[in-house]
Amino acid sequence: MTVELRDVADGLWLWRQPHFAWGEDDDWEPEVSSFAVRSRGVTLLLDPLAPRPDGGELWQRLDAAPPDAIVILKPDHVRDVDLFARWYDADAFGPLLFWPDDIPQRELEPVYPGLELPGGLVAQHDGRGFGETPLYLPEQRALIFADGLTAPGGTLRVWGTPWHEQRVLPALRALLDLPFEHVLVSHGEPVHTRADYEAALEREPWSDREGD
Repeated sequence: MTVELRDVADGLWLWRQPHFAWGEDDDWEPEVSSFAVRSRGVTLLLDPLAPRPDGGELWQRLDAAPPDAIVILKPDHVRDVDLFARWYDADAFGPLLFWPDDIPQRELEPVYPGLELPGGLVAQHDGRGFGETPLYLPEQRALIFADGLTAPGGTLRVWGTPWHEQRVLPALRALLDLPFEHVLVSHGEPVHTRADYEAALEREPWSDREGD
């Protein structure tokens, strides 16, 4: 399993790899991204998915700056929070509720919009109603999304809902008040600019039903 490491900004980097549970019928591409940030002296992992033990360079990098906290941004992004929290004796944060077939063993401290997390990261509201809390990273001037935005084929788009115009766009436009420069997403091409974000709000939302 190939793991790509990519630095985005000072203290902010990601790793990208195929998801072990991906299937041909899934509405997302096989490669997913996980994120790491060092902010205000605290190291956090965001939606981390672990590679195999032989993912050498990644493990070396994590061991050189062990995470203090793990944050899960969305109920179905539990991924490997238990593994990382146990290995690194890290605090763990996440949604108030989880899907019944994907519940972490570790009791996570709840994340909700407006909460300031360790390192000064601030949870946001994405308007989609699926329990996702995008994060604003003030030191890196970055927004990180689980599924609220996606980039199939490399083009940044909002992940569609039936209430896109009424609820989602107002919430995402409100985030333009934040002075972010980078936008990172889990699915598709992971790194985008503020201009890409603004353009995404004008595009038709992405749907897995396209081409049916």
